[in-house]
Amino acid sequence: MSNTNSFNQHKERLAHFISNITTPFIIAILLFVVINYYIKEPNFYLISFLCILFAGFIPILTSLLWIERKKIEIDMPKKEDRIYPLLMVIISYFIGVVVLYSAHASPITIGIMFCYFSNTIIVLLISKYWKISIHSMGVAGPSAALIYVFGGVGFYFALLIPLVMWSRIYLKKHNFFQVTMGALIGFIITGLQLTKIVPLL
Repeated sequence: MSNTNSFNQHKERLAHFISNITTPFIIAILLFVVINYYIKEPNFYLISFLCILFAGFIPILTSLLWIERKKIEIDMPKKEDRIYPLLMVIISYFIGVVVLYSAHASPITIGIMFCYFSNTIIVLLISKYWKISIHSMGVAGPSAALIYVFGGVGFYFALLIPLVMWSRIYLKKHNFFQVTMGALIGFIITGLQLTKIVPLL
């Protein structure tokens, strides 16, 4: 019995670890920095700072302030609690797109920020009726972006998707359908948008 309990404790710690390190805002920050460095963004520091500000810092800050005000869990278990922070995040992403375009950022960087903006609108619309997994979308979307930029190498990052799906189910934050739909929508929509938008920028 003790061995079983110990094994379950290790599984729960692993699930929490995976869930925490794959928070969408953290993934977004890493994604932009890695891609900006890889594509040799001429204004790397400025553009990366803007990406971190609008895709990371502001979304994190507004979400934490909302969580503190409503006294709710950081995962926002009720779909109704997601609406306001999602609106604030959408505004931040939109401003990010405008600022990056004005700063003459690389098309791929602008395109990815636009994907964050548009994908979050989809999440907002779905969240009014159903609790789709933002974690799954937050890993699957960047996976599509990395595959778009790096080719086959990007598939290594995509190996995180099933791990994230497992962690969210194991922690009872989502069911199988919610994490699967999050992953599919995030991956497909991001891939389609990048192939259509980036060539136009």
